[in-house]
Amino acid sequence: MMKKILISQPKPSSDKSPYYDIEKDYGVSCVFRPFFKVEGLTAKEFRQQKINILDYTAVVFTSRHAIDNFFKLAKEMRITIPEDMKYFFVLENISLYIQKYVQYRKRKVFFCNTGKMNDLVPLMVRHKTEKYLIPMSDVHNDDVKNLLNEKKLNHTECVMYRTVSNDFTEEEKKTLDYDMLVFFSPTGVKALRKNFPDFQQGDVKIGAFGPATAKTVEEEGWRLDLQAPTKECPSMTSALKAYLKKCNE
Repeated sequence: MMKKILISQPKPSSDKSPYYDIEKDYGVSCVFRPFFKVEGLTAKEFRQQKINILDYTAVVFTSRHAIDNFFKLAKEMRITIPEDMKYFFVLENISLYIQKYVQYRKRKVFFCNTGKMNDLVPLMVRHKTEKYLIPMSDVHNDDVKNLLNEKKLNHTECVMYRTVSNDFTEEEKKTLDYDMLVFFSPTGVKALRKNFPDFQQGDVKIGAFGPATAKTVEEEGWRLDLQAPTKECPSMTSALKAYLKKCNE
């Protein structure tokens, strides 16, 4: 019986979060505990990469962290982002987040629905005259770079934020007592290994959001019990609801 679920994200700021509906509807407790925190680069650190944001006509975002830190840096560097800048996203719900900073206009927002860069590339190829800027974390590989080179797109990757392990206290380490752990990034999965090197999965269920996160769970030798997004469940909360409903049948 599922009772306690660890969500490796900060506690939702809104009382209307679907996680609270899940708690109410399925009698479970969701505990919010990020395994890592994100720190944005300062303008001084970013300038060392010798990248001028205004040289680009389109930005590709793979996460909300990338959006937050792109606009934070632009503000810090007193850069006004042009009205005609185009934005590309690996998921629709990430694309909606941009409304926090700019007016959402369909003609300049493009997204796929799989969370995979491979599926966004055909859209980018249709706009092959664009100069693409891709904000990233300090922890990344060359997969995106190689993929875009292959398609002969004009692109530059840049680091705009870093991930820092949000270490567990000794007390927390003694009490990792959950029926399910839910991860949203490869960094979160690796932080579990770092903080709990002797973790044995046993009956503990593991959920992963995004293909890279799912792959990392399996690479660590753990069983993946729940994966999102899917066609039926575009968000982790909808996937979790479907999973709990099935468990309760």
